[in-house]
Amino acid sequence: MCDTMVRVLPGRVLFAKNSDREADEPQVIEWHAARDHAPSDEVQCTWIAIPQERHTFATVISRPVWMWGAEIGANEHGVVIGNEAVFTKERVPSVGALTGMDLLRLALERATSAEDAVRVIVSLNARHGQGGRCGYEDTGFRYFSSFAVADPHSAWIVETAGRSVATERVTGVRTISNGLTIPGFAEAHGDLVRTRVSECGTRRARTTSSTSRADQLPDLMAALRDHGASAWPHYAALNGAMDAPCMHAGGLLAASQTTASWVSELTPEQTRHFVTGTSAPCLSLFKPVHVDEAFDTGPTPTTEPDDSLWWTHERLHRVVMRDPARLAPLFTGERDALEARWLAAGRADGAATWRESRTALDSWIAHVDAAAHGTRDERPWAARRYWNRRRHAGP
Repeated sequence: MCDTMVRVLPGRVLFAKNSDREADEPQVIEWHAARDHAPSDEVQCTWIAIPQERHTFATVISRPVWMWGAEIGANEHGVVIGNEAVFTKERVPSVGALTGMDLLRLALERATSAEDAVRVIVSLNARHGQGGRCGYEDTGFRYFSSFAVADPHSAWIVETAGRSVATERVTGVRTISNGLTIPGFAEAHGDLVRTRVSECGTRRARTTSSTSRADQLPDLMAALRDHGASAWPHYAALNGAMDAPCMHAGGLLAASQTTASWVSELTPEQTRHFVTGTSAPCLSLFKPVHVDEAFDTGPTPTTEPDDSLWWTHERLHRVVMRDPARLAPLFTGERDALEARWLAAGRADGAATWRESRTALDSWIAHVDAAAHGTRDERPWAARRYWNRRRHAGP
């Protein structure tokens, strides 16, 4: 499950996305340089190889570690894209095609504008189709995708159902949340039952409202941290906290969680991107990344807890969520101050901010661990049961 938002304003475009996936599925932030390729080269995507372009553009992506494709990303031309799983009447092939995440990364590597990225997605979907496993632990989970595509001048929505595609240019505010939305296309192709279980209507109503009020990057960050009517998640027994943009796993039948987040401000003069590279934006620190320079976020996470940024933050996240009202305030004030300083800096030093963020994270873990000793888990029984059964349940 995911939520992606765009707002087209005079002279600039705002973009934000929460990537909601399985709770133990790490994501990594990567920079890739522009490259030239030989005429015979192929690119190995998640499940299939396709012909490579002669030149690919520099990108920054947020990628589930087991995939080639990306959930969110930006390129050197100021194009930024987020994708969503959508549930359709069409059956998703089990093998032999691109995933929606592959389409996103390929479009970033090949497009010089949002309109050009739409063309790439549409043409590659027509040529190769979508299919193959999209779930991490749930190996039977497959889906088609929708996309929000933006650059400093415009934004577009692209929705797919098999090789059928609909596109719509955005005016004002537009958000997508796991349901088909383009009139006519949605009625013809949407699976109403699975769409309803995803709570996409509830989330989309909230993101449309918050994005309509968003004028700056901090407004987008707040929109991604939204838990709905309460300050912290409200868990339903069947699908956990799936009814708000800042999603927390904990349901008996469905359990999805925000595992990475991204906000962008796109203008003709500059593009600004802030990313978490960690789960739970309500507890995470948004850090600046620049597409025109390499940066180091530390070791790539593996499938087991390790010293990577993503898994280190999980230590903090999984302790705090036992009683967030008491434990989160121990560090969120300092987090907010760091973000405010980096936002005020214009172009913050990317390498320095990532080093500073890791030092702060280590300090917060030590502080929270000391305060959490003997803490009672305040979540309802279904959420407690879910987390107690996790392979990496934390302390």
